[in-house]
Amino acid sequence: MTTRRITHWIGGKPWTGDAARTGPVYDPATGQVTGHVDLADAGTVDEAVAAAHEAWQEWRHASLTRRTQVLFAVRQILNERKAELAEVITSEHGKVVSDALGEVTRGLEVVEFACGIPHLLKGGFSENVSTGIDSYSIRQPLGVVGVISPFNFPAMVPLWFVPVAIAAGNAVVLKPSEKDPSAAVLMAQMWADAGLPDGVLNVVHGDKPAVDRLLEHPDVRSVSFVGSTPVARYVYETGTRNGKRVQALGGAKNHMVVLPDADLDLAADAAVNAGFGSAGERCMAISVLVAVEPVADELVARIAERMATLRTGDGRRGCDMGPLVTAAHRDKVASYLDAGVQAGAELVVDGRDVHPDGEDGGFWLGPTLFDRVTPQMPVYTDEIFGPVLSVVRAASYDEALALVNANPYGNGTAIFTNDGGAARRFQHEVEVGMVGVNVPIPVPMAYYSFGGWKNSLFGDSHAHGTEGVHFFTRGKVVTSRWLEPSHGGLNLGFPTQQ
Repeated sequence: MTTRRITHWIGGKPWTGDAARTGPVYDPATGQVTGHVDLADAGTVDEAVAAAHEAWQEWRHASLTRRTQVLFAVRQILNERKAELAEVITSEHGKVVSDALGEVTRGLEVVEFACGIPHLLKGGFSENVSTGIDSYSIRQPLGVVGVISPFNFPAMVPLWFVPVAIAAGNAVVLKPSEKDPSAAVLMAQMWADAGLPDGVLNVVHGDKPAVDRLLEHPDVRSVSFVGSTPVARYVYETGTRNGKRVQALGGAKNHMVVLPDADLDLAADAAVNAGFGSAGERCMAISVLVAVEPVADELVARIAERMATLRTGDGRRGCDMGPLVTAAHRDKVASYLDAGVQAGAELVVDGRDVHPDGEDGGFWLGPTLFDRVTPQMPVYTDEIFGPVLSVVRAASYDEALALVNANPYGNGTAIFTNDGGAARRFQHEVEVGMVGVNVPIPVPMAYYSFGGWKNSLFGDSHAHGTEGVHFFTRGKVVTSRWLEPSHGGLNLGFPTQQ
């Protein structure tokens, strides 16, 4: 079988150098190697940063009208070609095509948000702060910015950062996951087709050496990262030590609290959807369901009943859930099943028993359900990042809240109840950055900002929304005085078109 070469995108075109190292890219539904990705060394990263820095010298001066034209054009191209992009995601990540389409759609929302950059960059103005003196504020781009994105959302996570950074006048070096790198290159081509000048967006593939060079390079002004908590902490500490702004979004252990008055059918549907969508490889997946008694027995039965209807298999065959991204990751997730049983949890549904609609070599693990999990068990303490849902039983609302707040992660949470007072109390008291009320995956819309608390975020800024705009710009305040009015001559044209 002939495999593809997947290489970097630097200065507006595919890289033509020779890579000292490459890595395999798999089709998770077959287990076959479909490509080899070039892995960047420090010199290749330097080449991309140099191209970005050169392009930024012009792009920083591009008018807001010009930047907006590019944003609108790339939005149209992404929308027209989203099916193609989704197929690429499925072929390397394994998630079902409908889920991949949903990922692209959520990313498009950030592009649409960034299309409003003229409004988002408006400053304030105060006339006559002193006699004849005015004061006003402006926001200006940082320069070259780095984006390091994870394997689980190869399109959406880059689109959380890249459109806002580019709209604000920066140049970008994107390092996608080496596990599923092709979506990033395809999107770079789309940006070029939309009229983005060469070098404003560059893509370098790689692993730790590429990440380290981005974190150390003196011309990289900021780094945005999404990944596991240990790596997020490393990225934050290394980047800030090298004088960079860093927003590092880490791991999660998201809890869904179900109160006794909740609609149990709604809660069971939500638990299955949020626990097993994308094979649980989501930072916003529900991995812990906290059932406030006396509803646990009934709720577990309804969840198990729904799980029996799920079809696991090749994401291109209309299945409900696809494979995991690599064999190594599948094996790691599967190891928690034995660990959970050994710790005393009740294994209600064993995902190793799945009969997938796909080839034998695929990286399969079916939906898994544990009951009677306690906070001391590894299936509770660890971020498993797979299709494993753990049910913890709580005696009261207060016990459930204390459980959520004691967890070192604070990414997302949800409460299911028909009691408005309980829901309002929960959203006020819970120590988590994103909260859903009868919504299991409370991902904010693009004009709000995405990010958690505690060990789920290192840095002060969340992704996209107003915080994203501020992260990719620097504020400046100008105080001015003009003693004589000047005359600029006649010009009957529209000044906004100049």
